[in-house]
Amino acid sequence: MSQTKAQVKLEGWESRSVPVRYLALMRPRQWTKNLLVFAALIFSIQQADMQMLYQAVAGFVLFCLVSSCVYVLNDYVDREKDRLHPEKKHRPLASGAIHPQTAPLFGFVLLMCCVVLAFRFNLAFGFVLAAYFCINVLYSLRLKHVVIIDLLIVASGFVLRAVGGGLVIGVPLTPWFLLCTMLLALFLAIGKRRHESLLMQNGMGAHRKVLESYSMEMLNQMSGIVTTATIMSYALFTFTSGRTIHLMWTLIFVLYGVFRYLYLIHMEGKGGRPEKLLLEDKHILMTVVLYGFSVVCILLFFNK
Repeated sequence: MSQTKAQVKLEGWESRSVPVRYLALMRPRQWTKNLLVFAALIFSIQQADMQMLYQAVAGFVLFCLVSSCVYVLNDYVDREKDRLHPEKKHRPLASGAIHPQTAPLFGFVLLMCCVVLAFRFNLAFGFVLAAYFCINVLYSLRLKHVVIIDLLIVASGFVLRAVGGGLVIGVPLTPWFLLCTMLLALFLAIGKRRHESLLMQNGMGAHRKVLESYSMEMLNQMSGIVTTATIMSYALFTFTSGRTIHLMWTLIFVLYGVFRYLYLIHMEGKGGRPEKLLLEDKHILMTVVLYGFSVVCILLFFNK
C-alpha cells in the first residue's frame, strides 16, 4: 500500500481528486477522434435542422463514453506494460493513482448505461455502438498483437464512427466517403506505429510485442501506399459524391494536412498521439478548421 502511495506521489497524482483521476482514465483528449460522427451532418448541411444537430451531439457523446470504456479496459489489461513506456507510465492505472479493481467496475457500469441509451435512441445506431465496443475489446485482448490486423481494426473503428453518425441522423453515406475514412485512419495508425517503432529502437517501446513484426522500411512503404490511396480516393469522392463539383477545391486542405502530418512524423519524430497533434499543432488545427468551413460554405452556397 505504501508503495502504491509513493508511486502516486511520484507521478504527480497526489494533489488531484478522485473524479479528476477517473476523468483522466477516460482519456478525454482522445474524444476528438469521435468528431467524425459529425461528418454526415456536415455533408448534409443543406437539409440539416436542430433535431439532426441534437441527434448528432447525442451520438458523439455516446461514442465518447463507450470509447472511454474501451480505454479503461485497455489500460487495465496493459497497466504493467504501460509502466515501461515513457509517456503511458503516467496514466492513472499504470501509475497507481486508481486501484486496478475499481476501474473495470467503473467501465462496466458506464458501458451498460451507454448501450441501453443507444438502443433506446436508435436501434441501428445501438448495434453499431455495440459492434464498435466488441471489436475494440477483441483488439485490446488479442488482435493488437496480430501484425497488420491491428492496423485494420483501428481503421474499422473510424469507419464505424462515420457510419454511426449517418445512422443517428438518418442520412446514408457514400462508399467513397467510407473508403476515405478508412484510408485516413490507416494513415494515422501507420504513423503511430512508426513512432512507436522508433521508440522501441531507442529502447523505450519494448512494451508492445507487435512492433517486433514491423520494420521502419515496411511502415514507410505502407505509409506511401496509403497516403496515395487516401488522396486519390478523396479526389474521386469530391467528383462522385452526388454533390457539387466545387468540393474539389477542398482537396488543397487535404493535401496540406497530409503533407504536414508526414513532415511531423519524418522530420520531427512525432505521430505517437494523433489526437494530441490535432490540438497542439497550429498548422493542422487551422487546416481542419478551414476544411470544415470551406465544405459548409461550398455545400450551402455553391451546390448547383
